[in-house]
Amino acid sequence: MNLLTTVMIITAALSTILAIVSFWLPQMNPDQEKLSPYECGFDPLGSARLPFSLRFFLVAILFLLFDLEIVLLLPLPWSNQLLSPLLTFSWAAAVLILLTLGLVYEWLQGGLEWAE
Repeated sequence: MNLLTTVMIITAALSTILAIVSFWLPQMNPDQEKLSPYECGFDPLGSARLPFSLRFFLVAILFLLFDLEIVLLLPLPWSNQLLSPLLTFSWAAAVLILLTLGLVYEWLQGGLEWAE
């Protein structure tokens, strides 16, 4: 067997095993709250003008911003096959430094503290 066939068989077997385990493992005990169409923490029948915590949305946006770092750095291991891998690594280092400085700034400003 060649490498491609082996990888395809392993991928198919692993996917099948994970799909079967995901249907077998979870314990489903639905109650009235879980069967509700809204699970955001707000009462769906109440007033739509209730105040909400802006800090929650700030933390969510920060999570998305720093999670984007993973997507930008995923192709980095294959960049050593490019014509100029040093340029690619320097751009990746620049992205990491910029995001690290942003994280330090948010930390010093108190944007990562959940409770005041």
